[in-house]
Amino acid sequence: MNRFELSASVVQVQTLRYTPAGIPALNIVLEHESQVVEMDTPREVKLQLRAVVFGSQAESLARSGLDASYQFSGFMTNARNGKGLLFHIQDFSKT
Repeated sequence: MNRFELSASVVQVQTLRYTPAGIPALNIVLEHESQVVEMDTPREVKLQLRAVVFGSQAESLARSGLDASYQFSGFMTNARNGKGLLFHIQDFSKT
């Protein structure tokens, strides 16, 4: 199963674009910070992750402001250029 969930802020938004099929698409960068316990030791976790969202959700997120906190869900895949991972967002809600 490939299911990914993340609480994060949107820190970078590219211009809304359209696929050849006319579907709205938006590339963004997410930033996450939290604390987890690993081997009985608290650990600060910070990461930035490239993501893409399509359709009406892309249009909605394009209108939203930067640095707002959201709960995202979707799946992970390799980026088209083969450099790193890309989070495909299928659903999100403001937290």
